[in-house]
Amino acid sequence: MSDHKEKAPRIGLRAILGSVLASFGGVQSRERHERDFQHGRARDFILVGVLVTVLFIATIWGIVRLVIGLAGA
Repeated sequence: MSDHKEKAPRIGLRAILGSVLASFGGVQSRERHERDFQHGRARDFILVGVLVTVLFIATIWGIVRLVIGLAGA
């Protein structure tokens, strides 16, 4: 028995990032959702999701620090 796995087309970084950002807003389309589950790897989505979350938190933290600094507190 030979193990012939068909190579499914991979999802690119831009598509993964788009899907992660859409999921953050809760606006992921059914077609994209199905594509992600059929052709994507969970590891890729998790890594991009963690990175986007860290960047979001760092951005909010930076804005708060800036506003506090400008307020003179």
